[in-house]
Amino acid sequence: MAQQIRATIERYVTAVGSGDTDDILALYAPEATVEDPVGTPIRTTREQLREFYDVLTGLERHAELHEDAVRIADRHAAFRFTLVTTVAGQRFTVSPIDVMEFDADGRILTMRAFWGSEDLRAEPI
Repeated sequence: MAQQIRATIERYVTAVGSGDTDDILALYAPEATVEDPVGTPIRTTREQLREFYDVLTGLERHAELHEDAVRIADRHAAFRFTLVTTVAGQRFTVSPIDVMEFDADGRILTMRAFWGSEDLRAEPI
């Protein structure tokens, strides 16, 4: 199961960094929830997840998994990655810690992203 979860994490970071919304949603179980960032309303429907990721996939971006920051236990994982987006002459960088629970098929059941506004860096390009 750990190898399956790790593969899903790697596909998730790749899709967040360069895929489209359908690539990302394919990694989620039908009943999945997303809380990104933690403390914001939890997205509980497929339409809410699509709306959330549609914003991201419309941006110029790339993402990189921090290989040394992946932890898997049973059907749960925590990992850190860096996402860089470019919008209107600005580069935004954030390195959230995502905590996920997975179903028996290795699909994401819950995703909680730990980051705050103080973790988001902006710089002109």
